[in-house]
Amino acid sequence: MADSTLVFTLLGLTLAAFVWGRFRYDLVALAALLTAVLLGLVPAEEAFLGFGHPAVITVAAVLVLSRGFERSGLVDLIAEQALKVGDRLLLQLLVLTGTVLVLSGVMNNVGALALMLPVAIRMAREHGSPPSLLLMPLAFGSLLGGLTTLIGTPPNIIISSYRGSLGGDSFGMFSFFPVGSVVALCGLAFIVLLGWRLVPKRAGSASTEAMFDTAHYLVELRVPEKAKAEGWTLHDLREAIDETIPILAVVRGERRHAGHTFHGALHEGDILLVEAGPDEMKLLEDKAGLEVGPEPDDESAQEDSSEEAETFDTEGLHLVEAVVRNDSMMINRTVAQLRLHNQYGLHLVAVARDGGRLNQRLRDIRFRPGDVLLLQGSESELAESLVTLGCLPLAKRDLSLGQPRLLLVSVGIFTVAILAMVLDLLPSSVALAGAALVSLLVGVLPLREGYQAIDGPVIVLLGAMIPVGQALETSGGAALIAEAMLALGSDWPVVVTLAGLFLLSTLLSNVVNNAAAALLMAPIAASLAKGFDASLDPFLMVVAVSASCAFLTPIGHQSNTLVMGPGGYRFGDYWWLGLPLSLVVMAVTIPMVLLVWPL
Repeated sequence: MADSTLVFTLLGLTLAAFVWGRFRYDLVALAALLTAVLLGLVPAEEAFLGFGHPAVITVAAVLVLSRGFERSGLVDLIAEQALKVGDRLLLQLLVLTGTVLVLSGVMNNVGALALMLPVAIRMAREHGSPPSLLLMPLAFGSLLGGLTTLIGTPPNIIISSYRGSLGGDSFGMFSFFPVGSVVALCGLAFIVLLGWRLVPKRAGSASTEAMFDTAHYLVELRVPEKAKAEGWTLHDLREAIDETIPILAVVRGERRHAGHTFHGALHEGDILLVEAGPDEMKLLEDKAGLEVGPEPDDESAQEDSSEEAETFDTEGLHLVEAVVRNDSMMINRTVAQLRLHNQYGLHLVAVARDGGRLNQRLRDIRFRPGDVLLLQGSESELAESLVTLGCLPLAKRDLSLGQPRLLLVSVGIFTVAILAMVLDLLPSSVALAGAALVSLLVGVLPLREGYQAIDGPVIVLLGAMIPVGQALETSGGAALIAEAMLALGSDWPVVVTLAGLFLLSTLLSNVVNNAAAALLMAPIAASLAKGFDASLDPFLMVVAVSASCAFLTPIGHQSNTLVMGPGGYRFGDYWWLGLPLSLVVMAVTIPMVLLVWPL
């Protein structure tokens, strides 16, 4: 069997696995690499050279620098101003989407979205508007902003490195700006003036009460005389009922203890504040002997309890909403498998999916990307636990202005790195890696957070798919695809072929990671340029833009997945705004590319 046939078969299976989603994309990419080695498509001694590729180093460095911006307070300072825009929807869209667009040009676009997402949620809650009207435009804005600079999105870094590997100079920091900025501004104008009207209005999580009707589920259970549960710890109670029912608080006398900090034995008269439905309440009554409400002979207390259940204030219990990221360790795992309570000190109170609360037993839920969780834990440990688990906090977060010294230092370090790149003093990978190192050395970012900032699955995806993408070229597979496209477009102007290249790359980026799309499409673009005897640059620029246009599905890009749960979107909702936005981007991109990068 010819090498090109083997490559097409391998890539077909790899793309099918990406779309299926049963295994995470980094595992699929690594399996594809090892299979390519076994088939002889990639020499064994070159199998892992991709992990040292400049594109991989650059992406890792950008992720570290992005986290440094967050910790120094630079982005929070911007976000604080964004919250002052008032209740006009168009102005909210302009400020939120415009802000994330600018931020995405100088930091990782997923990181920019993660920083502005809580701001958008808060804005929606304060003004009583559906978050769905803000969150999809916000996600798409983060993708558009990444088009403007070399470090804005991985496809730009990959395309730049690929150009350098062919013997030319790599694209510079602002080589993408003339085309990317015009495309981004036109996309922003379309979203703010017209596109938002195409976004379906979903309930989403405009308020905690809307998605997590906590007061409706909160009940008080009393430990009566001679109850089975007397003398048990809360752990014993959960073991006895074989269920992870969230116990938010234990009231003993005049003192209330948060459930996650109470480790003593239950006494007669203790009141447990429990987040439970009818089935869980029956379990607690049958297996632990707990009773609903206060002492049965105290009618006045019963009335007071009824009133309190309706207006219960969870202040002090440290409840937080968080969304499960695409790269979270929680995906496809349950509460028991993760040992949320024992290892992370967290109680799972509720889970919402597709804008609605899941009513199945908490212990049976396997988490998915985009799930919104209501968690309880220690205020001092919540942030670190969420980062470790791969969750993004959504609830009202207090904006921190950081330390002015760190803010100035982080901006200064980044500026020096950019100057080194612009003046061609250092390659982008070396300049940015050096900036990340200095940031860690001077304390802008603790070393531990620096490692946490590096998105492991993306690094593995890039390192594994780079040799596979090269095999597509060396086997002649890219040339075969280019020849087919040349044959179809031989009677048409080159611009038509560029449009076809754009559409093919866009469709690919909506079902696989955008970095993988760029890696696979770059050799095809080079073969097309060679076939037309034209400049390579316009073809590569078209791939760079189109690989970042994952507007059609929630799985095409992490930004889209992150807003799916909080916005209450369904899978098909993305087409309504995504398709016309993709057409607008293509209509602007092709003439701008030909103007700035002539054939």
